[in-house]
Amino acid sequence: MSKIVTLHDKDFEIYISQDQINTRIDELAEQIDTEYAGKMITMIGNLTGAFIIMADLCRHLKTPVDIKFVKYSSYSGMESTHVVKERMGFGGMDLAGRDVLIVEDIIDTGLTLHYLLDLMKHKEAASVKVFSLLNKPEALQKDVSVDYIGFDIPNDFVVGYGLDYDGMGRDLNAIYKLKE
Repeated sequence: MSKIVTLHDKDFEIYISQDQINTRIDELAEQIDTEYAGKMITMIGNLTGAFIIMADLCRHLKTPVDIKFVKYSSYSGMESTHVVKERMGFGGMDLAGRDVLIVEDIIDTGLTLHYLLDLMKHKEAASVKVFSLLNKPEALQKDVSVDYIGFDIPNDFVVGYGLDYDGMGRDLNAIYKLKE
């Protein structure tokens, strides 16, 4: 694993290793398995960033999962647009009576998650919880509740493990932060 990667015109340095991520996913999967014992989870990943953490989380869980995807975003490049755009919505997804776990790669401003949770109010799910690999408490602009957090991080720009910089870096197996 390289300690420095260059994506487009920016250098990024290793921040959270693949081993640290795997250890944390194990811990959270255990907690989720305990809390969802005897149930099935309808896991909804917010593309594109959540696809890697969602796949890994599913493989660590013993609880059965029904996997679904949506695509909502409030980011362009390295900055929030402050407007949530729907690229692939809930459409005809029937979530009534289901135990839903929304999976995010990162909670930054909280705008996208706030929007998703607002949409979920009309879906009549039995329960709705949120999992995010990363959380930036300093960047939050909306009051959102995250039930399962991998890592709280400062307001640094990060890539890897599903997160990108203009489409690049999602494939990195660790989290890298913008080099100062």
